[in-house]
This record gives sequence, structure tokens and C-alpha cells, in this order.
Amino acid sequence: MTKTTRFLPAVVGAACGVLTVAALAAPVTYNIDPQHTFPAFRADHAGRSTFTGRINETSGTIVLDKEAGTGEVNITMNMETLDFGIPGLESHLKTEATAFDTAKYPTATYTGKLVDFNDGKPGAVDGTLNWRGVSKPVRLTIEKFVCAPSGRGGGEVCGADAVGEFSRADFGANFGQQMGFDMNVKLIIQIEAQQAR
Repeated sequence: MTKTTRFLPAVVGAACGVLTVAALAAPVTYNIDPQHTFPAFRADHAGRSTFTGRINETSGTIVLDKEAGTGEVNITMNMETLDFGIPGLESHLKTEATAFDTAKYPTATYTGKLVDFNDGKPGAVDGTLNWRGVSKPVRLTIEKFVCAPSGRGGGEVCGADAVGEFSRADFGANFGQQMGFDMNVKLIIQIEAQQAR
């Protein structure tokens, strides 16, 4: 066997190895599981207490490349599903022009990049919240991130807990500001997503 005939199989083998690694490292898309994903928020109530609400209907995707340490988040929230557990309050805030005004702004979106990876796990999202026709940067810190095979079959499921803060006045939702309400809102988000088939 000549040097050339020995060299060619080695090159081909190395190339196949590279292609295999590249395939394994390809980005994976996950679909948001609406039954296990609930963006929640805490907001001041006249300085006396803190009300907690959540959005009951969420959809979107997460794209994750663990090997490359990159990823994207694309989420849509149905603001009509606002839930405080107090029907009268929900009705008021949905129709109030300086609160949610869901007839005019029925959805909010959050898009961003997964960042601060450690051992294939993202530590934060540098993203943009688009709500009430206004787009502002909102960074989320990921406090917990786990991916595991789905117990229901069909690939992997990833789950995360994320937190962040923003001023609702920045989005024109300044109801109560003149009465001394704190405009700061804390986000507490639980999210699960199923690997797309």
C-alpha cells in the first residue's frame, strides 16, 4: 500500500468524524409547553402590599445549541389570559388604558439570546420585551436549567426558572403612579419546552 492509499482513508475518516461532531452540535428547537409555562409577575399595590398575577396562555420556541453555547428565545404571551385570582381586578386592568388595555394590546412578546453558558447550560437571556407597542431590553437571570428525556416520549424536555425586573411605566402602563404606586415589576417565570419532532 502506497502512502497515498494510506493517507486517503485517514482523511476521509477524519472528515466523517468532523461531520458527525457537527451534526451532534446542531441547534435543537424546543416548543413551549403551554401547560407547564407561566410567566408570573409581582407588582406594588399602593405601597401596602404586593399583588401577584400570571399569564395563563403562552406559546413560542427555544433554540438551543449546547455545544456552541448559543440559543434563542421567542415567546408570545396572550395578555387576555391575565390572572390575578380576582375577577374584578382583572376586568379593570384589562380595560384600563394605562394598565393592560388588552383590547388594544392583546399580546406581548419576548425575544432574546441565551448567554452566559456553563457546561452547556445558559445562565441568562439578553432579550427584548415588546408590550403595548413599546420595545425595551429586559434581562432574565436563569436560576435553574435542566434538560432530560421526556417521560412521555418524543425527545428531550428542557425546563427553567428565570427572574427579571422592569418598570411598567417604560411601557406606558403607569396606572397608579400619581397615587404612589411603585412602577417596578418583578418577573418570576417557569418554563418547559419539548424538543420538536
